[in-house]
Amino acid sequence: MKRTFRNFFWSILTSVSVFVLSVVPIPEVPQVEDVPLFDKWVHMLMYAFVALAVWFDWYRHREDQRLTFAVFTWAVVYPIMLGGCLELWQAYLTTCRSGEWLDFYADTVGTLIALPVGLWLVRPNARALWKRLCRR
Repeated sequence: MKRTFRNFFWSILTSVSVFVLSVVPIPEVPQVEDVPLFDKWVHMLMYAFVALAVWFDWYRHREDQRLTFAVFTWAVVYPIMLGGCLELWQAYLTTCRSGEWLDFYADTVGTLIALPVGLWLVRPNARALWKRLCRR
């Protein structure tokens, strides 16, 4: 368990953060009138971060940098499933939040935006970045 937590620290941290942000009551926020669908942009950004954290954690401790089905499943399918489950949670298990299909679509788009970023940026650089961060 300890090794899993250490290996997937950023994935767990971002997933728990998204969960907390999705189920706690939030105060009424004035609409940002300059940005249409501001809430959906926030959803895309949160789930892009979840997917990128999974990419980062998966590749920072692997010698084999090939894209495998397991990596694809965790980095793409997992955040989409997390988004769907949290929208259902909001719809049926909270009284202060509501689940919306457009939020789920925004979660999916954010995850899919992270796919090429993960392939291009995170996969080849995860171990080197981690080593630089640990030296400080």
